[in-house]
Amino acid sequence: MTISTPTAKILAGTAAGLAVMAGATACAPAKQGSPTAEVSSPAGGSSTPGAAAAPATPGHYKDGTYSADGHYTSPNGEETVGVTLTLASGKISDVKIATHPTSANTQLFQNRFAGGIKDLVVGKSIDELDVSRVAGSSLTSGGFKDAVEAIKKQAS
Repeated sequence: MTISTPTAKILAGTAAGLAVMAGATACAPAKQGSPTAEVSSPAGGSSTPGAAAAPATPGHYKDGTYSADGHYTSPNGEETVGVTLTLASGKISDVKIATHPTSANTQLFQNRFAGGIKDLVVGKSIDELDVSRVAGSSLTSGGFKDAVEAIKKQAS
């Protein structure tokens, strides 16, 4: 296939122009506040580049009772745990766990978690929660954290 001279000139010019633009863009300094800037988290850490800031200011949640299901993976597969938090004056005043086990083993660990979580979270701000292991149950805490994130959005 042969390309006519005017078409070849247009294609060559377009390719050269694109190469110059690509080079200039790669060398340009990033603007402050660009989408790739780091965003500080409320705890002082930083999130992944380009992440949006949290929708609610820490501690600014509406009082009320909120529920959400949290999901996590156990050796038995995908699991779900229900979490109901009552917020009053920026603090958790009550917590209830609804177990949704897929096996007897999951039931055992979700029950242990449900029996020990209240002492760890009541009286704390929802933003201060960092639950990793409760009464020997470590995987259920992943579902709890997942539900807490959904509750934060509801209460914002």
